[in-house]
Amino acid sequence: MDYRRENWWWFGRPGNQLRSALKSLDRYIGTTETSKHRTFSFVTGEVAPDQKIRVVATSNPAQLAVLSSRIHIPFALERGGFLEDRPTYQHTDIFDPFPFPNLTSRQALTDRLRELGERLDAFRKERLAAHEFLTMTGLYNALERYRELNAGIGAPLNAAERDTHEAGLISVLAEIHDDIDRATLSAYGWDDLAPALVGKVGGTVPSDHKSESQLEAEEELLRRLVALNHERAEEEKRGVIRWLRPEYQIPKLGAKAPKAKTEELDLEIIEEAAKKPKWPSDAHDQIRRVRELLAKSEGLASADTIAAAFDGRNSAARKSRVAKVLETLVITGAARATEDGAKYFVAR
Repeated sequence: MDYRRENWWWFGRPGNQLRSALKSLDRYIGTTETSKHRTFSFVTGEVAPDQKIRVVATSNPAQLAVLSSRIHIPFALERGGFLEDRPTYQHTDIFDPFPFPNLTSRQALTDRLRELGERLDAFRKERLAAHEFLTMTGLYNALERYRELNAGIGAPLNAAERDTHEAGLISVLAEIHDDIDRATLSAYGWDDLAPALVGKVGGTVPSDHKSESQLEAEEELLRRLVALNHERAEEEKRGVIRWLRPEYQIPKLGAKAPKAKTEELDLEIIEEAAKKPKWPSDAHDQIRRVRELLAKSEGLASADTIAAAFDGRNSAARKSRVAKVLETLVITGAARATEDGAKYFVAR
């Protein structure tokens, strides 16, 4: 109230928090609040966003790829509102609860998403700069028509649509989006949904032409995202925070976040009848037993601690195998890793 009373002639409040978040960035991700197609692009840091631009204060192209994927877009269309027939994007209802994939210790996949995010942004800007008559909406109208024609829907392209298709290299744009969708699904460990989603209609806009299998896959996708959101909420109660921009967020918010539990596996819980379990020789049994031990932990566990929880000599070969098993559990979603990848746990 003091601020408004002292600066009564100003129009509202300046976006001090937003300015602080953007200050050190040479670019940031932006999307229009209301738009026919939900797309995300990099905006140069020299541009000050107005109230109609929704800003994600990061320059990470991997996050641009995830936001542009068929994982985030259906979530945004489902949770967002509409202005007439155009979807709207709200931070609090869409971005804040959206669970990004865990890319800890998965450098190859992180690099792939970064490459695809950069490629998507650069390709669209190059096409728009090369042809003055092209617009972002025009590109994505053409992409949706391309998807529909591939599904056997609608009439052939008219002359204007063919011009946009050729100038915009729409088949290349479709390929980039398909690669982003496959990579993002892999990041979540949900490759099983790819056949029903990748390359289908409605990638950036609501569509009445979705098949039954696509609708079922999107419904399953949304269920998984909601379940993952609940898991992340439980993680945060334990002090496991998956910062999207740690170098900025931790100094500002780290002190307010719950502290991570650091206790290792409780060997008294694991050692039934005062005896450690034997290390299985079968690979599938190893995965099962490691998952069971991790589930019994009251806190976080390192690979070395889990390896030592089995009977017999804790050799380097066993430690290496346990580490690989834990990576497999994280990739498949059966376990979670801390931000630094040093400790593991099962979300409850």
